[in-house]
Amino acid sequence: MDGVPRVPEQRRAGESAALRFSVLGPVRAWRGEDSLPTGSPQQRALLAALLLREGRTATSGELIDALWGEESPPQALAAVRTYASRLRKALDPGVLISESGGYAIRLAASDSSLDLAEAQELAADAEKAKHSGDLCSARDLLNRALGLWDGEPLASVPGPYAETQRARLEEWRLQLLESRLDMDLEQGCHAEAVSELTALTAAHPLRERLRELLMLALYRSGRQAEALAVYADTRRLLADELGVDPRPGLKELQQRILQADPGLAEPSAPAAEPIAAPVRPAQLPATVTDFTGRASFVQELSDVLASASAEGEGQVMAVSALAGIGGVGKTTLAVHVAHQARAAFPDGQLYVDLQGAGQRAAEPETVLGAFLRALGTADSSIPDSLEERSALYRSVLDGRRVLVLLDNARDAAQVRPLLPGTEGCAALVTSRVRMVDLAGAHLVDLDVMSPEEALQLFTKIVGEERVASEREAALDVVAACGFLPLAIRIAASRLAARRTWTVSVLAAKLGDERRRLDELQAGDLAVKATFELGYGQLEPAQARAFRLLGLADGPDISLAAAAAVLDLPIEDTEDLLESLVDTSLLESAAPGRYRYHDLVRLYARACAERDEQPPSERDAAMSRLLDFYLATAAGVYAIERPGDRLVDHLEPTEHPGLVFEDRHRAQDWLYSEAISLLACVRQSTKEGFLRRTVDALWASVDLAESGTNSKTYEGVAAALREAAQEAGDSHAEARALVALAYVHHITGRFDPAREAAAQALELAAETDHLTSCWASNTLGVIALYQNHYDDGEAHLTRAIESFRACHDRPGEASALCNLSRIHLAAGRTSSAVSLAQQGTDMYDDMGHALKGANGRYALGLALTQSGRLPEATARLSEALTVFRNSRQRLWEGMSLFRLAEADLAAQRPAQAAANAEMALTVLRGIGGEWRRGNVLIVLGQALNGIGHSGRAQVCWRESLDIFETLGAPEAATVRALLNPLAVA
Repeated sequence: MDGVPRVPEQRRAGESAALRFSVLGPVRAWRGEDSLPTGSPQQRALLAALLLREGRTATSGELIDALWGEESPPQALAAVRTYASRLRKALDPGVLISESGGYAIRLAASDSSLDLAEAQELAADAEKAKHSGDLCSARDLLNRALGLWDGEPLASVPGPYAETQRARLEEWRLQLLESRLDMDLEQGCHAEAVSELTALTAAHPLRERLRELLMLALYRSGRQAEALAVYADTRRLLADELGVDPRPGLKELQQRILQADPGLAEPSAPAAEPIAAPVRPAQLPATVTDFTGRASFVQELSDVLASASAEGEGQVMAVSALAGIGGVGKTTLAVHVAHQARAAFPDGQLYVDLQGAGQRAAEPETVLGAFLRALGTADSSIPDSLEERSALYRSVLDGRRVLVLLDNARDAAQVRPLLPGTEGCAALVTSRVRMVDLAGAHLVDLDVMSPEEALQLFTKIVGEERVASEREAALDVVAACGFLPLAIRIAASRLAARRTWTVSVLAAKLGDERRRLDELQAGDLAVKATFELGYGQLEPAQARAFRLLGLADGPDISLAAAAAVLDLPIEDTEDLLESLVDTSLLESAAPGRYRYHDLVRLYARACAERDEQPPSERDAAMSRLLDFYLATAAGVYAIERPGDRLVDHLEPTEHPGLVFEDRHRAQDWLYSEAISLLACVRQSTKEGFLRRTVDALWASVDLAESGTNSKTYEGVAAALREAAQEAGDSHAEARALVALAYVHHITGRFDPAREAAAQALELAAETDHLTSCWASNTLGVIALYQNHYDDGEAHLTRAIESFRACHDRPGEASALCNLSRIHLAAGRTSSAVSLAQQGTDMYDDMGHALKGANGRYALGLALTQSGRLPEATARLSEALTVFRNSRQRLWEGMSLFRLAEADLAAQRPAQAAANAEMALTVLRGIGGEWRRGNVLIVLGQALNGIGHSGRAQVCWRESLDIFETLGAPEAATVRALLNPLAVA
């Protein structure tokens, strides 16, 4: 240790923790996580002045001017010395230094930081990312920089220097914000931007750049009239406040909007180079390692793709459409060519199976939604209609080079909206039909393999050694397969898996089946013959699994659901399914999920009809699957709604269902299984299934509220109601009607909702007490929306009594909260608060998080009207958080709407406008027009409150159109708002 100075323990501890400073808010200092004293306001002013000089020395005179300006006190110099001395003691040695008659703060970048310096570095990195075309990274960097602001810069720091710097930092923040918002619009996030820009223009009414961005965001959101109203509001404000006209850029934008300039719908790009995609999808399925032959087709398709990726004049959007019978290898060829061409499409590759050969081909608008999300578009920015989605899709792809593989298309009509439509992009389409009506497409008719290619493929799979000695037998095999690649692959896989077989044995088996299937060359029968071969080589357990799993209608099936169908343990089921994957008779859609090719599914069902013995086992398998879904959905329902008596009144199941550790895992299961669950429910309407089917629908009621699955849920409910009617099962019909009434209610169709609930009540009055309770509860809610308060109170009072009679406390709490809203609408505010509080307390006592949010929603409404606005905002914010985390889009949007109402009542119009805008965004496609009309009323009131009277008028006119179309009484309210005297 000699010669090495000892460092005191206290010093070493101090050195181990870095110093941090903030000026983008209150002036503060930390050592590690410990806050350091910064002294009086003048002492903080001195610290700020030194920090903002970024290590440069400030003379005493400069510091005196910074702290006091021209009115410095007589002892100013002594005061500066005192402040400096105190700061030096608070900070680490060597940080605040004295030199040249002044002071400086020297921060080592390795162990100290200043929030302003960090923000500057992030902003510089964002600018670099933007120039390189990476807008996604640039936006993220700017958001991180903006997140460093903690209120007003240099908050409460006195002195002229601080005042100047405060203004400078605020201006810089706004510039960064404008830059980030500009990038938001570049990437299609128009709907989200409208909410933020509405609030910002209220806070900075004379800042024309923000108004310009707001106009563009509104226009790109399909709200042209509002965009023009922003210009009118701006012109009027500038004339009144400053006596000037809007700057030329704003005027030019107005004219372009008036002319519906197509360029406005396209995200702009720097002139030097196109903006790279914020997300580069790589969705191509894996190419097969044993791809064989097809050399002429590969070259032909590659040449067409090259015409799209070529630089310079003549660049086109290339489309190639491959047609051929099932099993001919269209997908394999297209995927292989697409992988070879990936380098020519650096901005990504999109893929979708359009399921054109099945009964439920993929809808183009659904596919476009998935494509837009894959390209980085936020859900809230994806429009509802097919035409709008297709237009946005083409806009997002503009300037990018993306390859789109549309597999298994039904017809040209399904394909057209999915084509990129822009130069530099290309599309590969596969279909069973020749798309002669797909304008501009390069058509390729894919036939069976040549004998040489077929033999090459067979040899690659089986092995050269086994084939070489039996070449003639191998030729017989591929001929018996009709030279279809899929048939050859399945036959070869069977042989490769059985080392004791010779090629001749396989040829003999194929020969027998060939004689039984004389029409091997007739379209899909060739595929069926191939499947017959593969199926015939399965072990008994494999064959049973193959048959039974094909009975389910869903697009795929989870391992747990498959285990229920087969009545086997998970481990055994997985072994069976993986062995079927090896035979190519089943595909692994994802870890733990399996699916059939559509033709294989049809064949599997035919096998089940023919071979499953006894035949009742088919029904038994589907019964087990229905039991699995019902029991698991009931478990999810119970986790979400502890104490709810519905789970005690569902049909019994033999399968116990899955058990979840927490509500989030339960929700994940419900939403991931939604399509398969609803498909199973829809197909299970035969005698002996119907009541369990209806109960499974009721137990999965969260799917009706999510928005994503609402339409499917409604369709299933209607189908079950019809099936129950035909079966004469009033119990099942009543429950299906309750589900149907509920989904009508949440989509804003109140007349059919009331009719369905009334019919349910009539059917269930004597036989199903629980259904009667919920029918009465639903009728009460609908009466509220239709302003029939006496009827609503009668229905809800009866519901409360009925729920109490069967000891259903969650149901009672629901009815109490609904009755609170009836009282509120009737002007009985005090009792409304009491009832909502009572219902909320009941939910809380039961640990009922999701429904407790419904209680807080009702309580927030009552508190708003009673003038207890801070409490109202708190309750509604709590509800919003739960709804958002639970993926309940309808109630998330409605909570935002109610928060906007509370903001208005609290004289916070800018915040009200922001929340109302967010409500409109969240409610797109769900909730119905009646709810949208009410949100527009509040948005108009908020906009009017911040001086955007032109936009307010547009919102109210749209709201009036909605209510007049619906024949709703709210139309009178809107007319009063549109009256110039009322607006004034």
